[in-house]
Amino acid sequence: MLTAPGLTLGRHPIGPREFPTSTEVGFRPKQADYCVCVFVINENGKLHKQLVSMQEHCAGVVDVVVADGGSTDGSTGPAKLRSLGVHTLLTKTGPGKLGAQMRMAFAWALDRGYKGVICMDGNGKDGPDAIPRFVQKLDEGYDHVQGSRFIRGGVSENLPLSRWVGVRFLHAPLVSLASRFRYTDTTNGFRGYSRRFLEDPRVSVFRDVFPGYELHYYLAIRAARLGYRVCEIPVSRRYPAHGPIPTKISPIRGNLRVLKCLFAACLGRYNPANMGL
Repeated sequence: MLTAPGLTLGRHPIGPREFPTSTEVGFRPKQADYCVCVFVINENGKLHKQLVSMQEHCAGVVDVVVADGGSTDGSTGPAKLRSLGVHTLLTKTGPGKLGAQMRMAFAWALDRGYKGVICMDGNGKDGPDAIPRFVQKLDEGYDHVQGSRFIRGGVSENLPLSRWVGVRFLHAPLVSLASRFRYTDTTNGFRGYSRRFLEDPRVSVFRDVFPGYELHYYLAIRAARLGYRVCEIPVSRRYPAHGPIPTKISPIRGNLRVLKCLFAACLGRYNPANMGL
């Protein structure tokens, strides 16, 4: 088992970077040009089931990285993750939520020479059969590859009506308007990013202004506005037929925070100063 000290704030050829401190446990050498970063916090058995289902689609295609926000349920135990084919476990020890986890994972991936990063949640909703399609599009030169359950070939199961309405009639139209690219599934975190896009100083992804969901929205808008190659690919997202909705967004405060981040991103509030667009 390979171990390394936590990542820290520092400099890079693309300039100063802000991302949270973390710990790293590596299980095997780099084996692929791309990595898929699975973002989790206290997903319990869902994560393990997902990693099992990912194995046939990831072997020889991507390195699997678990980017943990600080789970306390034992689901990210190194021995178990190693047995499930995980390449590296990153555990955030600094402040922030999803956006901080993403910056942690992006910094790690860029430092290790990956050509691109695929992002997915670790709660078992996303179909891992789409992972090779993300790699194909990144290899074709696309820079922001958005997974969509609402285009031909996509699958959406048991999506609550309130969420369907919110995505289709509020979230996706606003992001599409701001980006000048027609997106259909802008709350879907199953995405791929090219190295050149993440390293662009006009994007400036490594800033503490992105602690939560705002980074997802910002990157979708920024990629299209800067003229990067953007596309959607069909993916499946399945919610359980019964029981609570698998989400970390609380019904009132969480959704209000999401709307606040959405409007700020659409209005360009997160754009780097003096970078235009």
